[in-house]
Amino acid sequence: MTTHKPAFSREDKNNNVWLSYAESADWRPVDKGLSPTVLPSEMAIGEAMLNELMLTAEEKSGEINIALLGGRGAQQLHRLLGELAAKTEHDALFARLNVFTQDALAPMAMQNGLSFVRDFERILGPAFFEKINSFTPMQTDSDDLEGSFIAYLQKLESLGGLDIFFIGHGPEANEASHLAYIKPFSGAQAHHLAGLIPISSSILEHHISKFKAGGSQVSEADEQECRHAQYILTLGPATILKAKKVVQSVVDAETAPAKVATYQKVLHTTISNDQAEAAEQLNANPGLWVRLHPNFKSFVLPNLGV
Repeated sequence: MTTHKPAFSREDKNNNVWLSYAESADWRPVDKGLSPTVLPSEMAIGEAMLNELMLTAEEKSGEINIALLGGRGAQQLHRLLGELAAKTEHDALFARLNVFTQDALAPMAMQNGLSFVRDFERILGPAFFEKINSFTPMQTDSDDLEGSFIAYLQKLESLGGLDIFFIGHGPEANEASHLAYIKPFSGAQAHHLAGLIPISSSILEHHISKFKAGGSQVSEADEQECRHAQYILTLGPATILKAKKVVQSVVDAETAPAKVATYQKVLHTTISNDQAEAAEQLNANPGLWVRLHPNFKSFVLPNLGV
């Protein structure tokens, strides 16, 4: 495990700030294709995601670094992990886990009921957080968001990067999609590790309604503070591509029907081998980044229509 803290550079793309290494390696787009696995239920998808974690634990010795997926996509996985953490059979596994969040609204108090951290605590339960090796959320209440974000990235780098990036699929206009919160036309490029993206009122409304529907306890003060958030903090393409394994779940097409068309577009769009053309495709539709990862699995429900 290295303790080297790399230098970071800052790029402003249409008011979106992207962080990357000061010296970034060149890249060549190679489309790996996409073959989704259709499973019968959210529980089955949660079990499949848990199985991917167990496989990594068998294949790798030492600590395991994972990025949690927020929202509905991984709730069954989190419930399963919470149930296991309440027992002792898998304590050795939990003791190996370094857990990271992948996106956040900011500025916002870390105790806000509309933060992903509170939602993780609610579903995973206290035993999970007591037993894991470490938990590193994105700091959303700092006076220096960029500085705190860089410290977060340095810790992730010092631990060797992600072993599993649990990721979702978010619908956007024009049948595009976002990953983590890499938004269309936000200027994300292959060397960008993370970004700070201006937030829209529509995203805030969607976030609030999603959390309420999911059972989160939200006070009026929490809601008002959330409505004043200005940025989305998100991991970027480089962090996705560097992860040793990317595991996607898409479970809510019934309540978010736009995902049917947006996932189909990712499924049937081939990324160009030309670097400039590929960059344009990925900027317009960030959901395509998963097609470049050599160890990617996508678990979906039948209602996605694939």
